[in-house]
Amino acid sequence: MSDSGASRLRRQLESGGFEARLYVKQLSQQSDGDRDLQEHRQRVQALAEETAQNLKRNVYQNYRQFIETAREISYLESEMYQLSHLLTEQKSSLESIPLALLPAAAAGAASGEDAASSGPRDRRRGQAGFLPGPAGAPRDSPTTGEEGKQRTLTTLLEKVEGCRHLLESPGQYLVYNGDLVEYEADHMAQLQRVHGFLMNDCLLVATWLPQRRGMYRYNALYQLDGLAVVNVKDNPPMKDMFKLLMFPESRIFQAENAKIKREWLEVLEETKRALSEKKRREQEEAATPRGSSQVTAKASNPFEDDDDEEPAVPEVEEEKVDLSVEWIQELPEDLDVCIAQRDFEGAVDLLDKLNHYLEDKPSSPPVKELRAKVDERVRQLTEVLVFELSPDRSLRGGPKATRRAVSQLIRLGQCTKACELFLRNRAAAVHTAIRQLRIEGATLLYIHKLCHVFFTSLLETAREFEIDFAGTDSGCYSAFVVWARSAMGMFVDAFSKQVFDSKESLSTAAECVKVAKEHCQQLGEIGLDLTFIIHALLVKDIQGALHSYKEIIIEATKHRNSEEMWRRMNLMTPEALSKLKEEMRSCGVSNFEQYTGDDCWVNLSYTVVAFTKQTMGFLEEALKLYFPELHMVLLESLVEIILVAVQHVDYSLRCEQDPEKKAFIRQNASFLYETVLPVVEKRFEEGVGKPAKQLQDLRNTSRLMRVNPESTTSVV
Repeated sequence: MSDSGASRLRRQLESGGFEARLYVKQLSQQSDGDRDLQEHRQRVQALAEETAQNLKRNVYQNYRQFIETAREISYLESEMYQLSHLLTEQKSSLESIPLALLPAAAAGAASGEDAASSGPRDRRRGQAGFLPGPAGAPRDSPTTGEEGKQRTLTTLLEKVEGCRHLLESPGQYLVYNGDLVEYEADHMAQLQRVHGFLMNDCLLVATWLPQRRGMYRYNALYQLDGLAVVNVKDNPPMKDMFKLLMFPESRIFQAENAKIKREWLEVLEETKRALSEKKRREQEEAATPRGSSQVTAKASNPFEDDDDEEPAVPEVEEEKVDLSVEWIQELPEDLDVCIAQRDFEGAVDLLDKLNHYLEDKPSSPPVKELRAKVDERVRQLTEVLVFELSPDRSLRGGPKATRRAVSQLIRLGQCTKACELFLRNRAAAVHTAIRQLRIEGATLLYIHKLCHVFFTSLLETAREFEIDFAGTDSGCYSAFVVWARSAMGMFVDAFSKQVFDSKESLSTAAECVKVAKEHCQQLGEIGLDLTFIIHALLVKDIQGALHSYKEIIIEATKHRNSEEMWRRMNLMTPEALSKLKEEMRSCGVSNFEQYTGDDCWVNLSYTVVAFTKQTMGFLEEALKLYFPELHMVLLESLVEIILVAVQHVDYSLRCEQDPEKKAFIRQNASFLYETVLPVVEKRFEEGVGKPAKQLQDLRNTSRLMRVNPESTTSVV
């Protein structure tokens, strides 16, 4: 569409007097067939898309302007807050002017105490990067050194958004601060500019705001007792870097030059050491008995009467534990490094080394303090190992991928937790493998794949469990058996949904169950027999399948009986007769030849022959599904099926008046009584392993005797 045509159409649609109905009417009158209407429709659609794009562009532009306005308002708000703070500072300075009239000596003494309290390093480092406040602010007492540090911290943190809560900690002050550049740990790509604020107990990291002139945004806060500092070796062009390790992450920063990097490393170590010393002193003071000062005072008084004193109990001198060894001093930080670098074996080796060193040592306050630090690292290490075994992690690699974390948890004394997490991880892996298995059109093919995936995973899990938990308590093995039963339930759910819920034929269901039982028996090579479990879980579905197929046979037999004419079978061709002989031979009827006549005739009814083949087929398929819990179900089903045919023959004998037909019915009854029923009894006994008394009783009942041609009561 040309620009002039598009402009004309746009003006027409945007006009104030535009009426859609009139426009469509005129367009339909002026158009020359369907093609013109289609072209005009495309022009209108293109114009609508162009309008939508313009609308999106305007909305985006307005949104950007809104964001810029909000940022400017926030910046102005910050400027007003700083201005208010400066006015407050100036007011305080004006109110303290009369103090300048004090003698010079007193003023000099006050400033000397102030200088001594802050120290040269704290003054230099505490004021790096920002102007802390008005220079030369007067001090009215010896405690203004701490007040100055707090005021410096307040002034600096006002330029960092989102960190006002840091000012609530008593005794907190700024030690060092400066600009840094953060890099990505894996590919060493530059991420962002940051500013670090090192307090006496924590490290604050703030990101640089390029559009806010000297303003920063709060990014992260790390406590020093859980922070490890590692020097990164220079590898040009990447140099002047150091790494901060804190569970469960690590960050890499670059300083401006080697001097500033060295200052960062030194001041971080000094501050961490000072914080550790402070906490140690506090713990020692808390552990000192209250009466010790009184005993000391009493011992130093020479005028105290010795007769009033109780006899002193000789104190046993406590053995001192040497914790000044270098590897013990560096143990907490070494553990942090091992955890951050996922060196789980190295961390546990350090813990074993410490436990062996302190095995026969007394539990003094320094030892308790060291134990507290180490216990915190043990907790962090345990959390990392637990995460390694969580189902949220990748399940690739099989059970062997869990061996590293499981073995370290066992070494840490967490055997029960390791067993629970290992089994939970493997349950998730089995569930995922079954869920991802592609459902095939052929049920038997899917069941082969399902059994291979499930039982292979179960076998691998059992072998890995034996390796990981060998030598542990037997409770873990009990937990594995319980888990195996639960996993088998997961397998049976998927199995039954595909085999029984989809109403497959009994022969297909029997083949599928046979495949599952064969795979289950393979677990016997590791001493794990779950056959009884799969029987218990499948018994309900198999009972339903047998009942359904029994009803199908009974209905088919009744339908054939209703159309029975009691005539001999004519198979028409020798090939058909040979095929029938082979089928009856496969059913176990070895004397079928005596029932065949001349040419292609068979001296039996079609109904009796069809019943024989269907009944024997049902028995063969049912025996594939057989296990002891199904004995009575299978036996009762056979009895019901046989009774349908027997009752029909009995009824026909009593009702038929034609002597020839009656003789033919007796011949069919003889075939059922002397051939079919013994074959059923024999095959059932072979498949089950014991005779079926119900089938014998059925053959000996009076009703069967009536259809026996040798019986005196065979003719009613």
